[in-house]
Amino acid sequence: MLRSLAVVATIASVTPAFAGGVDELPKSIQDELYSKDMMDPMQPLAESAYRDWKPKKGPPWTIGYASSYAGNTWRADVMKRLQEEIIPKWKKLGLIKDVIITQSNLNDSTQIQQMRQLVDQGVDAIIVCCSNPTSLNQTVEYAHQRDVPVFSAVGYLTSPYAVNTSANFVVGGSMLGEWMAKQINGKGNVLVVEGIPGASASDSQNVGVLKALAKYPDIKVVGQVAGMWTDQVAQSEIQKWLATNPGDLNGIIIQSASELGALRALQQSGRDMVPFSIGGEIGALCYWRNNKDFISQAIHAWPPGDDFEFGWNVMMRTLEGQGPKIQSILTKPQTMTYDQLEKAVPADCSEDSDGWYNVGAQNWASKDYLDQFFLRPADPEAFKAN
Repeated sequence: MLRSLAVVATIASVTPAFAGGVDELPKSIQDELYSKDMMDPMQPLAESAYRDWKPKKGPPWTIGYASSYAGNTWRADVMKRLQEEIIPKWKKLGLIKDVIITQSNLNDSTQIQQMRQLVDQGVDAIIVCCSNPTSLNQTVEYAHQRDVPVFSAVGYLTSPYAVNTSANFVVGGSMLGEWMAKQINGKGNVLVVEGIPGASASDSQNVGVLKALAKYPDIKVVGQVAGMWTDQVAQSEIQKWLATNPGDLNGIIIQSASELGALRALQQSGRDMVPFSIGGEIGALCYWRNNKDFISQAIHAWPPGDDFEFGWNVMMRTLEGQGPKIQSILTKPQTMTYDQLEKAVPADCSEDSDGWYNVGAQNWASKDYLDQFFLRPADPEAFKAN
């Protein structure tokens, strides 16, 4: 929480120096997603090191996926998309040969070792997800020196040799905070449940939440716990907090991949149900479907399969020599109304479901949208080696 408060203060008092990469983007994208007052100051925004880069050999390429964690439903959905859709599709296109997957279980040292091994094995690119923003930097440089680019999906690495893709999580966190303020009419006590402290995606989102709530003097953040993006952990942490804080609670802002934990904690606490933020977990969406007036909207900050495919598509474009303009390619979280929920989640849904709703890769970061971030944009699926 101290880090998040410090970053809020930094955003409020410092104007970051924006590099040429941002200036090359359409003004509408700059205004919506690269605004100086809604940007984590650690987010890398310089020109990409891969603007004029080409791989040492043509396809089919071997990709390394250095996963940092496999212990929640979000990561399971990523793996499902990767193994059932992405890999078969790109193999059929003749553009990849293999994907080598490693797991480090939130151990930075293990992930560093695994990434170096992937480089030494001869992979053509490495993609990581949701990792510590600084701990991998020397390894990213090690890879770069050997012509292996590293791509960070769903969060950023601060290395100048990484390409980052995600939603702007400060914007996403602000959307959550503003939604909660309206949900409780600008007054009340709010518990904030962050993800994995130290992971850029978690910290940036938390910054946005606190920044938004700070605009409402009658809203008090009465507690902050870490749900670790895992329902069981979030449930346990919220239950412990509720047991030791018997005062009024008016709402919970929770980072997605934990909202089902919030639902179960509240149901088992004996307290009245209070509004909590919902992302894409089907069980929590199902509760809302069965209780229409529970909340006004869901906010999808990182639909797992779509967000990973976003990073994958940027990686493939870079391997094809399209030349990313900027270090961090950002998109915007999406909202869902109850009418949209009714069409997306069937009436016979289960509140115990640990599945995920994805908005669709082309809705999250379409080909036309991604074209705007590359110097030589082209359909990545139509690539033919010379």
